[in-house]
Amino acid sequence: MTTESDSTFNVTSPFDGELLQTLSYTDESATFVALEKAHALHANRAGWLSAQQRIQILERFASLVEARIDELAQQAAREGGKPLNDSIVELVRAVDGVKVAVKEIDQLHGAEIPMGLNDASAHRFAHTYREPRGVVLAISAFNHPFNLIIHQVITAIAAGCPVLVKPALTTPLSCISVLELLAEAGLPDGWCQLLLSENSVTEKVVADQRVSFMTFIGSARVGWYLRSKLAPGAACSLEHGGSAPVIVDDTADIDAAIPLLTRGGFYHAGQVCVGVQRVYLQRAIAEEFTAKFTEAVGGLAVGDPLDAGIDVGPLITTGEVERVASWVEAAVESGAELLCGGAPLTETLYAPTILLNPPDDARVSQEEIFGPVVALYTFDELDEAIARANAPDLFFQASIFTNDLDTALSASRRLNGMAVMVNDHSAFRVDWMPFGGHRQSGLGMGGIGHTMRDMTLERMVVFHSKSL
Repeated sequence: MTTESDSTFNVTSPFDGELLQTLSYTDESATFVALEKAHALHANRAGWLSAQQRIQILERFASLVEARIDELAQQAAREGGKPLNDSIVELVRAVDGVKVAVKEIDQLHGAEIPMGLNDASAHRFAHTYREPRGVVLAISAFNHPFNLIIHQVITAIAAGCPVLVKPALTTPLSCISVLELLAEAGLPDGWCQLLLSENSVTEKVVADQRVSFMTFIGSARVGWYLRSKLAPGAACSLEHGGSAPVIVDDTADIDAAIPLLTRGGFYHAGQVCVGVQRVYLQRAIAEEFTAKFTEAVGGLAVGDPLDAGIDVGPLITTGEVERVASWVEAAVESGAELLCGGAPLTETLYAPTILLNPPDDARVSQEEIFGPVVALYTFDELDEAIARANAPDLFFQASIFTNDLDTALSASRRLNGMAVMVNDHSAFRVDWMPFGGHRQSGLGMGGIGHTMRDMTLERMVVFHSKSL
């Protein structure tokens, strides 16, 4: 993204800088008009969208997306840089996600609360029900420009909430397509509105008491800061970064692990919050694993994300290439062995890189790299590996490769990830499973159904009658 003027900005391809579109910022006045419109929709209970309406709209929306997958995947690849084949997978997953949201609508219900158990509760009947929490503010990230909007916007609509969505300004085109297709599917005016606001304006919206729920995907620094600005009573979910650890013990099937970890580490050039970043290898298998992993990573095709057969595309900005390069250089200077890669290929492409045994206090060991870099570490005892894996307080998911059941059970309980994969990479996810960050990595539990419930309130009615 580059700024064209005070009121407009350019959306450009991260691969070659091609101008894709010039868009206008949403100014402060228009932003608060949108907020008031959304708030008025929620305040008018008689105008709420029924469950049946929401189901019908979302089913039509899913059909519209499904019919345009190739076109929408091309758009996502152009603006975000994820290879086209992976962008197609993202769009297929997005359609599935909408269908999951439709199925979850009938789960937004309450339950009977037992009464008549003592004198105080005699002659009473009670039940709970769920209703939309209020206006949702969705602030999104660049790395899955279509599917993240599904997780943040479609969940709000499925839950019955009006939603304001601010996509990453580097990748807003997929979000715009979502809104256009929702309108085509019959979503009434005002229920989903686009904000292309600058950060100073967005911060003012976050603090407004008319916002009932904020869903944020982005950096921990920004997420925790925005949480501190929310009005009293507003709820939120935060998805930040992660430095996912993987343990490979001396019983693991190395040949089965290599393709999974190659995929998990270098998918979308490593710009994935659950991507494989730190791999701890038991010493007995470290040499074999390292040789095979280096060969697999060295065979990855890097280049234009629109070209067939490309495995790794660009980083989102040239500044990110420079940052990743500086982290790798610092790790090597502090003692890491560079096994492959280790340098930019162009201003926008960074070579898939493997580091061996960087210090545990290096940035590549402590922080989220968010680039095509995987660090390998050797260990002797499992307790050591778990302690080192858990040391950075920054990950969503973890994994262990082992053929020993006791080790799998023990490690899966002791690794700090909110989800631990056994004999799979750390980036595995389906959209109906719970998903959330640990401590610095986020707040709240995602996954489409979980998010929808967070966007509703559970209320109770108690009847008192001698005749009950």
